[in-house]
Amino acid sequence: MNDYYGHGTAAERWDRARMFFDAKEYVTAAGILDELVAETPEQVGPRLLLARAYYHSARLGRAEAELSAILERDPAERYALRLLGRTLERQGRAAEAAPHLKLAAAMGGELPD
Repeated sequence: MNDYYGHGTAAERWDRARMFFDAKEYVTAAGILDELVAETPEQVGPRLLLARAYYHSARLGRAEAELSAILERDPAERYALRLLGRTLERQGRAAEAAPHLKLAAAMGGELPD
């Protein structure tokens, strides 16, 4: 990653990563977030945004790994469940995706059709 993007405090790098993510510069955002997650793997926010950046840049295996790490720490993280389901679907793994999507929907109070 470019040294410019990786310098500064964790808060400055978090803001920079969110700026790149919002600008749909997912690869750059992921590069910044990857370092933040390595520094503080227990924080859900950076790891979830990293998973989203991977998802949007079609690095689905990496997205799946980050989402699995989140759910290992917090199995009730609804958005991670939903995004893991979507990630698995995009990989053609609908049967594996279904339980994650159903659980996320149930947690959100959504009723089946």
